[in-house]
Amino acid sequence: MSSQKATFWEHLDVLRWTIIRSLIVVVAFAIVAFCLKDWLFTVVLAPRTSDFITFRLMGSEPFSISLMNTGLTEQFMTHMRTAAYAGLLCASPYVLYQLFRFVSPGLYQNERRAAYRIVGSAYVMFLLGTLVCYFIIFPLTVRFLGTYQVSEDVKNMLTLQSYIDTLISMCLVIGVVFELPVVSAILGRMGLVSGGLMRRYRRHAIVAILVVAAIITPTTDVFTLLVVSLPIWLLYEVSILLVPRK
Repeated sequence: MSSQKATFWEHLDVLRWTIIRSLIVVVAFAIVAFCLKDWLFTVVLAPRTSDFITFRLMGSEPFSISLMNTGLTEQFMTHMRTAAYAGLLCASPYVLYQLFRFVSPGLYQNERRAAYRIVGSAYVMFLLGTLVCYFIIFPLTVRFLGTYQVSEDVKNMLTLQSYIDTLISMCLVIGVVFELPVVSAILGRMGLVSGGLMRRYRRHAIVAILVVAAIITPTTDVFTLLVVSLPIWLLYEVSILLVPRK
């Protein structure tokens, strides 16, 4: 019994230091991002104008969306939240490495290799989803919603907080949506889904994808809806190739 208790507390101590090291690295990256305020918000605020690379490639008409601040502490708190998210994003490889290092001793060699592939694939897909959101989905959403007017007499007055909150939440949602191939591959290995099943329900999946895209980008712009739906549909098709055919 004593050895079991000692083993438990040893694992708990290892977990504690894993969390502490991860938090230190996240805070360090967040502090660096906080200090690089000009560079950080140049990147974050870039999609709100037609000078953004996506709009230049599309040949979009010139536009610029102005942001305003309505609270005494809003700009400072927004700066801190943005820096914290940037710090977490930059430190995420180290955090994943620490977590994997903690759980790997309890896995068999084949389980360790499988876990390594799953974690690595999930991380890459999340980053890919974040990039797709930042360069394609979010800019198109901001352009439509930020320039939409029911009348020329009603001017848009967007706050910095709403802009940042929308950007972060959309990046998180799209990042999670891009985990579809990874989740499908895991479910396929477990025998819960198959390529044949996903092909038979392709039409139902397309309808579900359109609904999800409409929720992610609540606009009436058909073009934006299709731009959001296309990557998700491609992910579904890739998922079919990753699961067993039967």
